[in-house]
Amino acid sequence: MLLPFTFKFTRISLFCYLCTFCYLCIQSSLLFASPWLYGLSLYGDLKYPPTFTQFQYVNPNAPKGGVFKQAAIGSFDSLNPYIVKGNAVAGINLIYDTLLKQSSDEPFSGYGLIAEKVKVADDFSSVSFLINKNARFHDGNSIQASDVKFSFELLIEQGTPLYRSYYAGVSKVVVDSPLQVTFYFKEGGNRELPLIIGQLPIFPAHYWRDKDFSKSSLVIPLGSGAYQVGDFDASKRITYQRVKDYWAKDLPVNKGMFNFDTMVFDYYRDDSVAFEAFKSGAFDFRQETSSKRWATGYKGNMFSAGEIITAKIADKTPQGMQGFWFNLRKNKFKDVRVRKAISLLFDFEWTNKTLFYDAYTRTNSFYAGSELATERQISAQEYAILEPYKAQLTAAVFDPIDFPKTNADGNVRVQMREAVKLLEQAGYQLEGSKMQDKNGLQLSFEFLLYSKDFERIVHPFRRNLQRIGIKTSIRLVDVSQFINRLNNFDFDLISLPRGQSISPGNEQMSYWGCASAMQVGTANWSGICSPVIDKIITQLIMSDTRDKLVNTSKALDRVLLAQHLVIPQWYLPAYRIAYWDKFDHPKIAPLYDLGVATWWRRPSIDGNQEVSP
Repeated sequence: MLLPFTFKFTRISLFCYLCTFCYLCIQSSLLFASPWLYGLSLYGDLKYPPTFTQFQYVNPNAPKGGVFKQAAIGSFDSLNPYIVKGNAVAGINLIYDTLLKQSSDEPFSGYGLIAEKVKVADDFSSVSFLINKNARFHDGNSIQASDVKFSFELLIEQGTPLYRSYYAGVSKVVVDSPLQVTFYFKEGGNRELPLIIGQLPIFPAHYWRDKDFSKSSLVIPLGSGAYQVGDFDASKRITYQRVKDYWAKDLPVNKGMFNFDTMVFDYYRDDSVAFEAFKSGAFDFRQETSSKRWATGYKGNMFSAGEIITAKIADKTPQGMQGFWFNLRKNKFKDVRVRKAISLLFDFEWTNKTLFYDAYTRTNSFYAGSELATERQISAQEYAILEPYKAQLTAAVFDPIDFPKTNADGNVRVQMREAVKLLEQAGYQLEGSKMQDKNGLQLSFEFLLYSKDFERIVHPFRRNLQRIGIKTSIRLVDVSQFINRLNNFDFDLISLPRGQSISPGNEQMSYWGCASAMQVGTANWSGICSPVIDKIITQLIMSDTRDKLVNTSKALDRVLLAQHLVIPQWYLPAYRIAYWDKFDHPKIAPLYDLGVATWWRRPSIDGNQEVSP
């Protein structure tokens, strides 16, 4: 909705401009006000009509009951996933509801959850939410518009830096009435921001006002979602219990979902231990990330007899960028030639053939596996977006994209020669067996890892680097130490996947923007800061058609690739899953999600198990 009583000059508007708020102006503003809607999509193309009763990918008659056990790796010391401090427990988001709920078979659409209706200004300068009068926290208190404003301000002031970047376009939040709240934006035209606000988790103001939200804590928080914390053993296990009188269980967005009475996450020190526990029946479901284990480990009587089901399911979401990320805050990595030289010596083809059973595809984009990924040759549309910045960009942005490719035989001499040449251009010299800078210091760095499984991938890479005089080491730490070092920029190279949305937008500023580069806990892992990148992201955010969004994403992709922020690894556009034969699931799977939240446990599995309401 537009700011109240904003006048435009016409032949009859002079009097209105001189007067105060008259009856005619008020009636006109009401007559042309934006309508209340049951849902939002990025470009107005909602799949489901106002009368929809459920999402297509659920079974509305799925029985409720039983236990669903999963594994988590590492440990936890916090029940708050929204702050920098601590290592948050798995599954805690189950206890929170958001204003809107995103469907899993549309690129970016949200339908009413806590907010029964939503209204967006014609110029996208504000968004209003009408709170469902039945919305309740777990203690029975109703959810009010004031809780929405409180939640927003709490995340901005005490949440991770991601939220300050994510919600940077909001200028103010106004409680219009006990059940209506409006977010006003700093500028219009951002089609994504209303949907992003719709993803806001809502916290109870009456619970948090006398507590320190920014402090890592194991005190059980109050939520409003389908589950609440049952019990936990710090660093070992957490149990969530389905809320039987959950206020939103019959809403169309929740029909056929949240079917397990109990959700359990058991913690293991590493993934190899977890896999052995899974085979022994300690937990029910596993998503496999190791190609070697998938090829060799899922064998035995329980698999051949069908006690454990394995499946490879297509993943249609963007695969993003998985790779070794450079910390550009370190002086030794500031020169793009150094980063490119190091990248040349990662032999993907040999790694894929020897270690991965040829299971993977080399990642070639920050939006790999989607229509958002740029191709080898720059398109006319991308060129038009980038041409105004040509003087500020390197020629590599406009050149054909080529990734080093080997014969998979371990011979990287061609890449070694090119890497040495690049390092010499950057001021290094190979003296004896050491690649040294002008001060005689050897180029050296550390791989920071949290998974022992990854060491077998890093060791061959290290040998290639050593052959041109680069010294490397591996530091293996637990998950909590890894997160702490990542948050405080205490690393040289890390290996992490950067997932992406099918409709990228505001979050890109937190990934690559200058404002987030030096924030503790930032999502800008590499610390990249480029005014041109900031401007392209702004264009991306302001895209008013899907075509513009796609082409601007491709243009951003080309600029990021030319920076060599990361040594691309690999991706697999599929989920590899295994589960004990105790469950059923809908015939139609969600397009952009694995859909485990729609599964249910067969009542007959547990004998006398009762089907819960």
